Amino acid sequence: MASLNVGSLGEYIREQRRSAQYSLRQLADAAGVSNPYLSQIERGLRKPSAEILQQIAKALRISAETLYVQAGILEERDEQGPGLRAAILADPLINERQKQALLAVYEAFLKENQGVARPAEGPAADPTEPAGAEPA
Repeated sequence: MASLNVGSLGEYIREQRRSAQYSLRQLADAAGVSNPYLSQIERGLRKPSAEILQQIAKALRISAETLYVQAGILEERDEQGPGLRAAILADPLINERQKQALLAVYEAFLKENQGVARPAEGPAADPTEPAGAEPA
């Protein structure tokens, strides 16, 4: 996972807030965070959690994934869609520790599979058959 770049994240949030013509207090109220806490985030003094970033993104009407990328929580993707990492980070039903555990397992699987080539499947491959199984 990339390291958190708090300074540039805060600058990015400040730019987005100004573009949306919000005062610091207005954005803090809209995002459900305290005014001093948001100020500290913008000045690069605090590292916001994924939940706080999601609240700020919602208040600014931008994608939470955009803030996750700015924070270094998530790597920028070329594909469209939020992706698995963003979905895990955005899930309000699990806590921060559980999210980090899920992401760690996912990253471990990705590393494990990096050197493993996927077998070529023909056009008639049955997705319900296990890989390498002989059709009946």
